[in-house]
Order: sequence, then C-alpha cells, then structure tokens
Amino acid sequence: MSSEGLHAPRERLAKETIALHQAITSLVEELEAVDWYRQRADDCDDAALKEILLHNMREEMEHAAMVLEWIRRNDPDFAHELKDNLFKEGKIAGQHGHEHD
Repeated sequence: MSSEGLHAPRERLAKETIALHQAITSLVEELEAVDWYRQRADDCDDAALKEILLHNMREEMEHAAMVLEWIRRNDPDFAHELKDNLFKEGKIAGQHGHEHD
C-alpha cells in the first residue's frame, strides 16, 4: 500500500489514523468526480450522454455519502460535528455559538 499523501511516517501512525486518511482521500476523490461529471454534463450537447453523465454524478454522490457515513461511525469528533451541523434549519455558520475563524 502506498503512503502517498501521508504527512508522517506510516509506522508512526495509528491504524485508525491510516484508515481515516484512506476514507478522507476517498471522499475527496468522490467529490471531485461529482464536480467533473456535473461540468461535463453542463458542457454536453448530446441529451442521452448528458443523462448518463448526470446518472454517474449521482452514483458518485452515493459513494461520497457512504464514505462520510463510515467516517461518522468511526471518528467521534467527526460524528459530533456532523450531528451538530447537518440537517438543521436556519443560519449555517455560527448557529451553535462556536464559530471558527
């Protein structure tokens, strides 16, 4: 397995840290794929191809959501932030009194 993207020697990282790194890297890749498919669909003049590209985009969204759920289940800090910030009404930033700079 490659240590690409690790910022410390692999042998100094906990296995949980490596797993979270793999999940975060995968999440980034899925979100990039969503962006790429949406841009290609916008630029596509063929209706049938556009439909396929948008279908593929939605599949990448599903993949991203599955990875995010794994992160939620396996990292208590992420779980806390997701619980506090997702599926809420009203203002997004600063709604819980712990705004970050």
